[in-house]
Amino acid sequence: MSDLLERERPAPAGVLAQLCAGEVCTVAQALIGWVVRHGETAGVIVETEAYHESEPACHAFVGRTRRTATLFGPPGIAYVYRSYGVHTMLNVVAEPDGIGAGVLIRALEPLEGVELMRLRRGRERVEELCSGPGKLTQALGIELGHNGGDLSVGPVTITPGVGPPPAIIGSRRIGITKAVELPWRFSVAGSRFVSRARGAA
Repeated sequence: MSDLLERERPAPAGVLAQLCAGEVCTVAQALIGWVVRHGETAGVIVETEAYHESEPACHAFVGRTRRTATLFGPPGIAYVYRSYGVHTMLNVVAEPDGIGAGVLIRALEPLEGVELMRLRRGRERVEELCSGPGKLTQALGIELGHNGGDLSVGPVTITPGVGPPPAIIGSRRIGITKAVELPWRFSVAGSRFVSRARGAA
């Protein structure tokens, strides 16, 4: 069994917010190996993407609106939105309060509740359960109502993993049409649970 699938450590109070207050690309890499949990389901983060208000692919680029207000909030809260009216996306708000930045959770390695994930996803292969941002929210039952939630207390939580940090590969973000040249996508080297297209390393 992968070292990533060991039981996660309990997080000291405020540790997630402290981590997420840093520069967004640093946060995106630091969250690799942490555990996302909702109810009976959980998975280890194996792929992330960083977004910052200074670049046009970020929702915060247009400024503070009703939709983007959460992105300008305190670090460590959830920014959840629906992409193209279909897929729910889970992001972790990063950088200090007032700066629009977030880390998209792109893929997980399933940890707990695999049978429930299969039921929700209608897929059997474990590699297909959480290998994309819309897939993982469906597998874990994460919905728009979780937007703005504190990820240190739940109901959706992100807690530290165990063991040494995994080797990480940086590449271009995918699924966007703006600022595609930025190498702000990060994933575990050799993981079979990341999204398929990895882009230019």
